[in-house]
Amino acid sequence: MNKKFKNILTITVSILIASVLMFLVSKSLGDNFIEKTISTAKRANYFWISMAAFFGLGAYWFRAIRWNLLLEPMGYKIKNSNALWALSFGYFLNLGIPRMGEIGRATALQTVEKVPFTNSFGTVVTERIIDLFFMIFFILLSLIFNYSTLLSFFDLLGKNESNNVEQNYTIYYVLITVILLCSILLYIFRKKLLKLSITKKILLFLKGIIDGLASVLKLKQRIKFVLLSFGIWICYFFASYLVVFALPETSSIPVQTGFYILSIGSLGMLVPASGGIGAFHLAMMIGFAALYLQWGKSIDEGKEIGYSYAILAHTLQMVLMILMGIISIIVLARNKDKQVLKN
Repeated sequence: MNKKFKNILTITVSILIASVLMFLVSKSLGDNFIEKTISTAKRANYFWISMAAFFGLGAYWFRAIRWNLLLEPMGYKIKNSNALWALSFGYFLNLGIPRMGEIGRATALQTVEKVPFTNSFGTVVTERIIDLFFMIFFILLSLIFNYSTLLSFFDLLGKNESNNVEQNYTIYYVLITVILLCSILLYIFRKKLLKLSITKKILLFLKGIIDGLASVLKLKQRIKFVLLSFGIWICYFFASYLVVFALPETSSIPVQTGFYILSIGSLGMLVPASGGIGAFHLAMMIGFAALYLQWGKSIDEGKEIGYSYAILAHTLQMVLMILMGIISIIVLARNKDKQVLKN
């Protein structure tokens, strides 16, 4: 498949997913969808929004420093600022093409720091694995402090999904069959495949990724790495929790419920919708509906409050990504020119 066509197809699909999810959001809210959005923006307390933005930017910086630590065992000492802008560029790309940011940030770093793509991409994969463990950790905290609410969330989520279970199982069976057949064919023709130049390039690429993954085992500053990892997720926590103080309806939410809000938001952002649009909003609507259900209040009221929260929290994320992304493009282009002149 042509690369350009594949990118266009990916963008189109992600936008369609986001559009469908936002349609479901608007349908759930009814006729007051637009009025609710405008009202939320007007009455929000932007002091708390700015405080949340501060922690959001803090997560960027901690992640950039942590990335540098992962590259050190492979012999690369990069500027934290270049790591920050490469990271910001990657987040910016994710707005258009989900999961393309990982490739984009590794490519951007290669242009300004001469770090081979495969090595830096390997460290990015390592980061994702580590972040997955931290996300699970916060979900466990949510279970400890909000057990019944989280169960209600998954129960409500199940009611919003399609009931066509048989069709889903058929897809799984087909996928498993295809994987098994491909594995058998690869084993049969393995000797011939190993002689192909493209196979050698793929193996070289995989070696670079493995080296990047192995970097976490060779860390020189392990304590600093662990502290930075906690720092990133503490920033995520406050970036999501402080937004509740921006609205009078949510300002009394206790700190332990912040673990629940972060967990629901993280799960929503896993959906491959463009910029998490729709997916984050729908997750928060269901999440707050479950919360209000536990408080003995109206589920519909919870959905509306969840949407109001999502509008503020998600818009904040988008603004940070766009601003940092635009700045990163300018700075990376300038640093690339300096690198060319130096050589």
